Amino acid sequence: MSDVNHAPPVSHRPFLGGAWVVAGGVALLLLGLAAAGWWATHREAPVHYTTAPIVRGPVTRTVTATGTVNPVLTIIVGTYVSGVIQKLYCDYNTQVKQNQICAKIDPRPYQSVVDQCKANLDIAKAQLEKDKASLAYAKINYDRNRLLAQRNYTSQDIADNAKAVYEEVQATIVLDQATIEQRQAVLDAANVNLGYTNIASPVDGTVVSRNVTMGQTVAATFQTPTLFLIATDLTKMQVDTNVSESDIGGVKEGDKASFTVDAFPKRIFQGAVVQARQSPQTVQNVVTYDVVVGVDNTDLALKPGMTASTQIVIDQRTDVVRVPDQALRYTPGIVSAPGKAGETRLWLLRDGRAVSVPVVLGLDDDTFTEVVSGDVKPGDQVIVSERRGAAGSAAPPPPRL
Repeated sequence: MSDVNHAPPVSHRPFLGGAWVVAGGVALLLLGLAAAGWWATHREAPVHYTTAPIVRGPVTRTVTATGTVNPVLTIIVGTYVSGVIQKLYCDYNTQVKQNQICAKIDPRPYQSVVDQCKANLDIAKAQLEKDKASLAYAKINYDRNRLLAQRNYTSQDIADNAKAVYEEVQATIVLDQATIEQRQAVLDAANVNLGYTNIASPVDGTVVSRNVTMGQTVAATFQTPTLFLIATDLTKMQVDTNVSESDIGGVKEGDKASFTVDAFPKRIFQGAVVQARQSPQTVQNVVTYDVVVGVDNTDLALKPGMTASTQIVIDQRTDVVRVPDQALRYTPGIVSAPGKAGETRLWLLRDGRAVSVPVVLGLDDDTFTEVVSGDVKPGDQVIVSERRGAAGSAAPPPPRL
């Protein structure tokens, strides 16, 4: 027998060193990804500024009000007497002259009163002539009886009686004269009422309203009825605006004003304040004051009753350094600068950086504000807003100046 030598058995336990290497690499990779993600999420985003240029220009503070276009002077033509409208001679837009008849009321009732008054006056005049004749006879009789009494041809009583009759007739003459004056006055009043049946224009102008028709009965009782409205001159108009009590303090006569009407939305009418009335108007606890703006209307474009959106200039600066009000409301997100309490600062973009500049402000018109002093000049770019985002993202458009 031969001896057979057997090799020792091979071990099958795994080698653990390589696995630890792989695990370590994966951990490092995960750690790197986590660090990259943290950096990507916590890094500071770029800031994009929206700017507007500082310019020179006007700063105008205005008061806005709504009003109505009216003629400067409108005459109300009414009637003093009652009756039926017999004829009409005027209509809307009729050009009238002073004393021109526009309408006529039936004059027959008033003519009959005039005729009766004339008759009464004639009676009084006739009575005066009769009494004058009686006076002449009474005087003769008195003189005769007085002479006879002096010669004792008649009694003194008869002479005294003749004297009394003479004086009585004299008093009757005075009464007749007073009666004539009274009846003459009544006749004059009747003629006045008859004249009032002719409705005449008191001025030169244009009829803007007619409130009666032919055959209509008008009654002049406690209130005079309005028949016509006549505007004296339509080439001169005024706008009656309602200015609130919070704004009336800055309005004064002579202030410039402009307004638009719906009929001409692209046209701006120019005028001036001619009166700021002291009489308040209260509607639902809101107090307003009537401010009258005068305007030229040579082309007759403006018509009575139009609604006007009015702006009254109460203060104005011309050719001053101004900044948009949006820049005054801007506050930087991360940039800060020390400043005094109550100090106003503007943020300018200089060399790509936000720079704080203290300024003193003047007049504000709610769109632009005057810069009285400060290290700013026309052409500087003032920051009005900012946004954060990717460098390639678009910034919001600058405000329209």
